[in-house]
Amino acid sequence: MNVYIGLLGCGTVGGGVVELIHRRQAKIADLTGYRPVIEKILVRDVNKPRNVELNPDWLTASAAEILEDPKISVVVETIGGIEPARAYILEALRRGKHVVTANKDLMALHGAEIYAAAEASGVHVLYEAAVGGAIPLIRPLKECLTGNEITSLKGIVNGTSNFILSKMTDTGADFSEVLAEAQALGYAEADPSADVDGLDAARKLTILASLAFNTDVRLADVEVQGIRNITAADVQYARELGAVIKLIAEGLDLEGKLVLRVQPSLIPKHHPLAHVSGANNALYVRGDAAGDLMFYGRGAGSLPTASAVMGDIIEILRNLQMGARPSAPHMCLTHKPVHPNEAPPQRHYVRLHATDQPGVFADIASIFGNADVSMETVMQRPVPSGLAEIVIVTHLVGRQALKNVLAALESSPNVQRVCCVLPVEVA
Repeated sequence: MNVYIGLLGCGTVGGGVVELIHRRQAKIADLTGYRPVIEKILVRDVNKPRNVELNPDWLTASAAEILEDPKISVVVETIGGIEPARAYILEALRRGKHVVTANKDLMALHGAEIYAAAEASGVHVLYEAAVGGAIPLIRPLKECLTGNEITSLKGIVNGTSNFILSKMTDTGADFSEVLAEAQALGYAEADPSADVDGLDAARKLTILASLAFNTDVRLADVEVQGIRNITAADVQYARELGAVIKLIAEGLDLEGKLVLRVQPSLIPKHHPLAHVSGANNALYVRGDAAGDLMFYGRGAGSLPTASAVMGDIIEILRNLQMGARPSAPHMCLTHKPVHPNEAPPQRHYVRLHATDQPGVFADIASIFGNADVSMETVMQRPVPSGLAEIVIVTHLVGRQALKNVLAALESSPNVQRVCCVLPVEVA
């Protein structure tokens, strides 16, 4: 039996979905009893040349030809962004069509609304491709690991920032130089803000934490720090300390209180996350029964992301075969407050510029001592303009004590500026 699919968008991911449907059509029919057939594809320009083989009769510039067609029972959204994707998806759900989306922005900001619309119409909405590209993350958290109490998520979930930091580590180049290269190669957008400022990772963490911790996490709950201020000097100091710098998305459930943050961190070289290079992604999940699990693989790209979309399509077809009614995860969430100050103590890397004169370091050391923050490692080098660059790695320090130290350093007449502050992960 044929199941007709309407595809919203035919860019990088949409083109990959078309290619995989061509490749896997017979296999999917064997697996599910249903043969997926593309009926219509929404595009901006029906005459634009494309990198995938298409039947010209599939193309339309009118969303209504998909949303209002009773023949189409599955809508796949790959156009991205909030609008008009949100309006299209809600209309598809209202009309009783199942939806597969790769849209992390939409699910992070409007997931509850979309779940409710799907529940009202008794249809499926699946979004495995929204986080992690080809890596299965959503389904394990929704299904395989629900017998666990998940206490932490930690990982690298933005390929662009990871490519930049990996390249800085490998070449010693500075951020702006590597960003320009990433843009030339197509890894970074002309406006790279969402990636390098941590917003993309924060949106993905919002989705993952909601599932893992069974609560309604909002984007505003996530503390975000990007990588723009990471310099070649920081990368070199990290190397000397036996570490690399990675943009880490982390969620902690501390007995019902959540800590959610995205921030660049020093990762010891023997830690598995230190070896996640280029545009790859990885996620650590800790469950009380399963222990530590790591998911690793390609986090973006046409076919990797399309493979996740195809997995969702196949799940919908299997459910149709079995007559399974969709679950409504938004209906059974518990409220868990977000308490960033509950974060456990961490070691921290602090790089600062200070006056290069006798007694200055003693003054800086007294600032740390007065805040009851001990120093584990200290490095000092001269820099131009008669200054000294001082790097201090602390022992474990709580959030408030670190704030006190940084405030005192900023107000010290001997400190020109605090250049960089990063957490140091344990092995």
